Amino acid sequence: MITVFGSVNMDLIATTARLPEPGETLEGGSFSTAAGGKGANQALAARRAGSQVQMVAAVGDDAFAEPALALLSQAGVDLARVRTVDGSTGTALILVGGDGENMIVVVSGANGRVTPQDGKAALASMAEGDILMLQMEIPASCVEQALTDAAARGVTTLFNTAPLTPDSIRLAHLATILVSNETEFELLIGRRKLSADERISAMRQHHAETGQTLVVTLGGDGVVAMHQGELLAQKGLTIDPVDTVGAGDTFCGYLAASLDQGLDFAAALRRAAVAGSLACLKPGAQPAIPMAGDVDARR
Repeated sequence: MITVFGSVNMDLIATTARLPEPGETLEGGSFSTAAGGKGANQALAARRAGSQVQMVAAVGDDAFAEPALALLSQAGVDLARVRTVDGSTGTALILVGGDGENMIVVVSGANGRVTPQDGKAALASMAEGDILMLQMEIPASCVEQALTDAAARGVTTLFNTAPLTPDSIRLAHLATILVSNETEFELLIGRRKLSADERISAMRQHHAETGQTLVVTLGGDGVVAMHQGELLAQKGLTIDPVDTVGAGDTFCGYLAASLDQGLDFAAALRRAAVAGSLACLKPGAQPAIPMAGDVDARR
């Protein structure tokens, strides 16, 4: 069983030939909306990967709430612990350039109204060996309480440090599995512009000091991890990306689900890397998350 305690957003997506420089106005190519939020994205990915998933979150009492939850509902994610609060549902304003890279501004809305008690209530139904997934698009106090309570109950926690904040750095040591991209990892340890060898050395040191499983995603270069004293590396697929916005969340959801389903860590890492690659082949976050059959056919 996987519980995701995190954000639900409506993504407002504009495409352009290239991303603008500061102060620059460019002509856009297209506009669309899509359900998003790092928590919801990861919940949908874990569900499409084949695991039972419950979502703990909040949405507003506005017109965005229903479409923001639609794909989760259709997929069979348990939404009983998603509360409706006064105000707006979280939104993300996304620019996607012609090379697939993106710029994102997130407005928290109802996500900022989630409370530590929401997490406590969800954890009450979790048992040792269950997986709790967390990100940093809800208040840090909620993440901290959930990480602490999960450790006391023997629940495995997968903490995606994005978006990286000072609170991400402060709370990182509380997680069982820590997932960061290469830039976030450098900020996490306070060292910049690491070479590949320097990154591996830093990961070994961090792992030795904390005992955590440490996963660093490298975009098109795949992923590298330290798990139980072993260095693991996996490549994704060779692709021409359309939109990378949902790749990281897809990776996290598939990693959690693969571990939940009993795959060993190396196999789970490979499956997650393939899923993250496939998520780059369609626009949007949730609409691009691949189904388990498509992922397993490529790994």
